[in-house]
Amino acid sequence: MTAQHDHNVRIKEGKVALDGVFGLPADPRGVVVFAHGSGSGRLSPRNTFVARHLQQAGLATVLLDLLTEEEADDRRQVFDIDLLADRLLLAKHWVETEERTRGLPIGYFGASTGAGAALQAAAREPSNLK
Repeated sequence: MTAQHDHNVRIKEGKVALDGVFGLPADPRGVVVFAHGSGSGRLSPRNTFVARHLQQAGLATVLLDLLTEEEADDRRQVFDIDLLADRLLLAKHWVETEERTRGLPIGYFGASTGAGAALQAAAREPSNLK
């Protein structure tokens, strides 16, 4: 079993700050960015369960709330696939510049609206995705 450490992170761009949990095993061989569906978030037991198993398999994980608290209160934004894809790309750029994950292959893990956002983000910027 690989030792892993969770770190609270805040990914910022302009006025947007997204809170997340960065799970980092020793010597990660890739990174999985979670794209939560509506009604779920970075601290959901289901997502943390999956993240823990991915970390044990040697993959770093980023569980991120893709909307700010204010945005999440607006149901239209919860289902805004373009906005959610933008936020996934923000997370991807963070992973690509983070010292501990720079150069590693990246994958998305999405459910519900998060799956749609993951597909759109991957289509927009396929580089470094596996």
